[in-house]
Amino acid sequence: MESNSSIRVRYITITAMLSAVAFVLQYFEIVVPFMPGFIKLDLSDLPALVGAFSMGPVCGVLIELIKNILHLAASQSGFVGELCNFILGAIFVLPAGIMYKHNKCKRSAMIGSVAGAVVMAGLSFPVNLFVVYPFYENFMKEEAIIKAYNAILAVVHGPKLGELWQCLLLFNVPFTFLKGMISVVITWMIYKKISPILHGQK
Repeated sequence: MESNSSIRVRYITITAMLSAVAFVLQYFEIVVPFMPGFIKLDLSDLPALVGAFSMGPVCGVLIELIKNILHLAASQSGFVGELCNFILGAIFVLPAGIMYKHNKCKRSAMIGSVAGAVVMAGLSFPVNLFVVYPFYENFMKEEAIIKAYNAILAVVHGPKLGELWQCLLLFNVPFTFLKGMISVVITWMIYKKISPILHGQK
């Protein structure tokens, strides 16, 4: 049986290791065809979700916090992007970690992680509308941002949007949910294989 000191050391080690992986993944951004070029997909929430399952919800939130603190050195958003990334990431991993901690079964983990993706997607609407995009407008006018979204809709002969909130609701909210679900699916694919390592089992 592990001593308390050994558990603490393993907790700190796993948190630090997953935070480092999350930080690196932030730099591997993927251009998404159905989104404007200034929005990219990364999988940096994946290690936080793994941490929330293996070490508990606080670990997941700490990973989100540490990766964004590390990313501040290369911030191009005046720290706004990192703050919003932390808020959305934390809200994503918390339900999964809490539900799995209280009932360690696949069903709880799946319900919690999907619920986290839904809440993150919903919260992304006010966060983008009132925090992120007002910052973007210092460099790119709102009309130009809306035009970028309409250019995508024109390809598929979709409706023309006139308001920023409409663009965010139609594009960003589903994109955020998809981003969360990609992390959920990958976590389910790899977690069983890496769980013994994370829990110090041979």
